[in-house]
Amino acid sequence: MLTATYTLVALSVEQSSVRLSLLSFQKYVRTTLMQQNRMTLSQLEYACENLNTLYQACHWRKTEMYLIPALRDATERADHLLEELNRLNQSALLSIRVLQDKLGSLADVRDEQVSEVCNSIDAFCAALLKRLEKEEQELFALARNAIAGETWFSIANQLMMHDKHLDEMKRSGLPPAEAAQVAARRRALPGGEMDDGQISIPGLQVLPIISLDDAPAAPAPRPTRSTPRDDALMK
Repeated sequence: MLTATYTLVALSVEQSSVRLSLLSFQKYVRTTLMQQNRMTLSQLEYACENLNTLYQACHWRKTEMYLIPALRDATERADHLLEELNRLNQSALLSIRVLQDKLGSLADVRDEQVSEVCNSIDAFCAALLKRLEKEEQELFALARNAIAGETWFSIANQLMMHDKHLDEMKRSGLPPAEAAQVAARRRALPGGEMDDGQISIPGLQVLPIISLDDAPAAPAPRPTRSTPRDDALMK
């Protein structure tokens, strides 16, 4: 069906954009941070901010919001694959939460700690890249065969409304990343209702910004647990 093909192509374009962002940051870590003997607090904060942005970009993908729920409703054959995607997401989050627990109160990172930081970041990127790969190679193929024609029309309509809201947010002056999140939260649901987006998702809290001349800041509080919806879709 042409609608299914159009929809999957549109989702693949978004997947490619997120993948390039992950690969770019992974390359920065390997070629820059891994070559250093120590890492400043500002570098740690930069890394955590990027990880948060990358995680949010993965969470608010159209595949996550529209295709996966439709596939879950269409067939139980996707359950095992969705559990696998969930485990990859949990692995990514665990890497960063361990990193934050260890480094939240340090003024700088030295020697073997640099390796630990870089390995945690690399594991985060690798897990999400693996998830994207499995979605394109397995999830899309399963969705094409399992989802009915009328549902593809519904998904395509949701994608168009998503893009319309995104354009509105960009015109309002919001930064692209924030505009994408707002547009996602305003997504249209089947039946014409609108989701207000008031859900709890796992947050990645960046390390505090402090001067190296100041006393070290207290560790950031641990993120709250995610909702069952997020566990089902993302982790």
